[in-house]
Amino acid sequence: MMEGEEGSHQQPHLVLANKLFLLSLHDVSDIDKVRLKEEVFTHINNDDMLPLYQTLIADSVFDADPALLDSMRAKLDDELNKLDEKIVDAEENLGESEVREAHLAKSLFFIRIGSKEKALEHLKVTESKTVAVGQKMDLVFCTLLLGFFDMDFDLIAKSIEKAKSLFEEGGYWERKNRLKVYEGLYCMSTRNFKKAANLLLDSISTFTTYELFPYDIFIFYTVLTSIISLDRVSLKQKVVDAPEILTVIGKIPYLSKFLNSLYDCQYKSFFSAFAGLTEQIKLDRYLHPHFRYFMREVRTVVYSQFLESYKSVTIDAMAKAFGVTVDFIDWELSRFIAAGKLHCKNIDKVAGVLETNRLDAKNALYQATIKQGDFLLNRIQKLSRVIDL
Repeated sequence: MMEGEEGSHQQPHLVLANKLFLLSLHDVSDIDKVRLKEEVFTHINNDDMLPLYQTLIADSVFDADPALLDSMRAKLDDELNKLDEKIVDAEENLGESEVREAHLAKSLFFIRIGSKEKALEHLKVTESKTVAVGQKMDLVFCTLLLGFFDMDFDLIAKSIEKAKSLFEEGGYWERKNRLKVYEGLYCMSTRNFKKAANLLLDSISTFTTYELFPYDIFIFYTVLTSIISLDRVSLKQKVVDAPEILTVIGKIPYLSKFLNSLYDCQYKSFFSAFAGLTEQIKLDRYLHPHFRYFMREVRTVVYSQFLESYKSVTIDAMAKAFGVTVDFIDWELSRFIAAGKLHCKNIDKVAGVLETNRLDAKNALYQATIKQGDFLLNRIQKLSRVIDL
């Protein structure tokens, strides 16, 4: 996790975090879990991640290997002693820049081995030795990556606010653009999909945060959050016709069909693509906690879009349009109407007809004008009473 790192590969610790997440899921096969455990162990061994290894032993993910534990402790003690010696030498014999670099090296050491608390402590020490605002921002990005490793949303939120306050001291457009993606990922991970969509869409042409995820995953998140956040016109302008999205979307299974069939009102095709995407959403570390919510919101969007065209429609016709059974669509609509998710009066079970109560644009404007007029008249009446007094 290098300060200001801008490679074309995902940050290794986030790759590790995803593997640890997959190990915890029941949906992952035992064969895949054997492979994942081997890869996790190799990563821990290569980076001497003693704190994480001890945690996984306590969680019964790995059996304790006393020889390996002793070897890791010896190597880390030796490396830490050398880092402390460099700090002392820099403070006694070198300049401020060298002192900062020595402290930064110790911070990165704790980040590498997965010692979060000590890493945060020494990042603060490094910040106290840092003058340049750009370098302070890079330290905040290090902290953000620590936060995303174990989904510490409190740390992430505070770090985002800290970065924004630092931006007030200067331009740093590249770092500002990077922060939008970090904040977008944070918003998506905390179920603020609308804000996430806006931030991710703003970053399409300036994306450089490969340390978080590859560009195709970025597009995947952008499309998913946009579908449940944008109106139909905005979705067409910002997503369906966006050149940056068009160049990548075909590489992501089911995503193009999912987006375009929704916009083109090809509902049977949409449901087919939707089913294909569910596994990818369920196995995504950031989306998994919101899986049921997201699936419900997507269905709200597509059912609402279908019903906008009708004052009434038979349940049979709707079931055929979506390629599902009448019983399924009846059960789905009953739940959504009861929850206030759909603008419908009721379902006529005898006739098998669904009646909508969505106002058209002119009627909606008329009703809003009447409400605002009544409100204004009430305010004038109250004001006249005060004046009369």
